[in-house]
Amino acid sequence: SVVTASTAEDIAEAVERARTGVEGWRTLPLRERCTIVGRFRALLAQHSDDLSTWVALESGKTEAEAAAGLLRGLEVLDFASSLQNLDVGGALDVSRGVRCETRREPLGVVAGITPFNFPAMVPLWMMPLALVTGNAFILKPSDKVPITACKLAELSAAAGIPAGVFSVIHGGKETVEALVGHDDVRAVAFVGSTPVAKSVYAMAAQHGKRALCLGGAKNHLIAVPDADDDLTAQAVVDSFTGCAGQRCMAGSVFVPVGSARRIVPKIVELASRLRLGDDMGALIDAAARERLVSAIARAESEGATLLLDGRKLTPNSDQTGGNWLGATVLGGVKPDMACAQTELFGPVLSVVEVDDLDAALSLEQHSPYGNATSIFTSSGATARYVSERSTTGMIGVNIGVPVPREPFSFGGTKASRFGHGDITGMSGLDFWTQYKKITSKWALQPDQTWMS
Repeated sequence: SVVTASTAEDIAEAVERARTGVEGWRTLPLRERCTIVGRFRALLAQHSDDLSTWVALESGKTEAEAAAGLLRGLEVLDFASSLQNLDVGGALDVSRGVRCETRREPLGVVAGITPFNFPAMVPLWMMPLALVTGNAFILKPSDKVPITACKLAELSAAAGIPAGVFSVIHGGKETVEALVGHDDVRAVAFVGSTPVAKSVYAMAAQHGKRALCLGGAKNHLIAVPDADDDLTAQAVVDSFTGCAGQRCMAGSVFVPVGSARRIVPKIVELASRLRLGDDMGALIDAAARERLVSAIARAESEGATLLLDGRKLTPNSDQTGGNWLGATVLGGVKPDMACAQTELFGPVLSVVEVDDLDAALSLEQHSPYGNATSIFTSSGATARYVSERSTTGMIGVNIGVPVPREPFSFGGTKASRFGHGDITGMSGLDFWTQYKKITSKWALQPDQTWMS
């Protein structure tokens, strides 16, 4: 399959189709919109094997990882469809004869700009809630993975979502600028790296748009002496190697406190067993591999020790081509080293040993990023201590990838998020809608108060 970058004229046409299509779409009762989106969900499930194959081929994931991402996206569709049974407005008699009412209303034409690492899941974080609440949604996927987005558009049309209500445009920076700058686009959601998230947020603000832009991360996995060795080691390996480390929820810094350093050899052992092509997929492109190889070399030059070197590993014989890097573990890492500070976005784990829990928390608190922190412990008091003092948006207790599930929302803090709110759950519902407030009085009350 081949796609071409959208021109300025293509983008203007897509926005115009959306502006026209949303007029009829927003007037449908919520229940009818939910029914149509529910048909889209059913088609996604029916074609899940084919979609997972496309995701794996485009992004380098394993088939299992691709399928898991799609399933996570289906959960958001389930939540969106459930809104027909919830009171998404409200009314109250606020005084004698005076009634206040709120109604949720769509914004109009909205857009989502999504990354390469989850070609199906991240669009499905945005699209279902935007559509169910009555908006028209324009998707601009990463130019590295355009095909999955096209498949989503095909299935949305088959489900009965009207022309223009969901559409896909392609391209790079110029496409994003044209989309964000268009007068009729009311809101923009973005998921990607922190520099680009910050840039898109600033651009949207300049144009008076509502924007929520999620960026990168440097997630810390803290283990205290009473942590379960096997549970912790497996969770850490799954976290830093899943999706070849190319996800904003990957734990990339392991922080053993005191005697918890005993877990490090177990992590190295488990990670060394991972087979490229079977247990872990490929990197997105050659540039990503070159960047990671350079980061590993720099860590060595700064004094880190290679406990596991994945640079020379090759995939199984079934794989041809691709850009591969095996699980890599760096020991003896100091907090000020680049590998402990910057987002590497690959299967590289930096081990920073500390003497006490407050020192571990200090690493997380001083990080510019704020996506996730995990604590591995057998103590509820310790888990609460970390949860209350962490400065990140998502906390895991004995969980290496603490992604909230619907209706709980996804989002970080600090340089991991620009804008207000989160991208899924009830917070996502708020992002794609606005409240209309109505205050009414129908009869003169004989016993008026200052409020009436």
